[in-house]
Amino acid sequence: MSDEHPNKEIRAAIKYAVERGWRVKKANSRSHPWGRIYCPNPSSDCRCGDFCITSIWSTPKNPSNHAKQIRRVVDNCIYPNSENTQDLGDN
Repeated sequence: MSDEHPNKEIRAAIKYAVERGWRVKKANSRSHPWGRIYCPNPSSDCRCGDFCITSIWSTPKNPSNHAKQIRRVVDNCIYPNSENTQDLGDN
């Protein structure tokens, strides 16, 4: 199994998140999502209250829309600068 997402648009969105300090954790082979991205700032002030965590689906119905959704989550994070990031560890 490859470490890269099979869809090029979603791969680009993942790269976009990583370039902005987000951490990617690939799911195991039994999980439904392909993986998850984690906000670089562990803070209870995050919009969801438990850090920004977003699932990346293996085979979304509309890959283009899913890629846009990933970028939107990254862009709407309350911590837009990766310079204030902290390590989340392996959650």
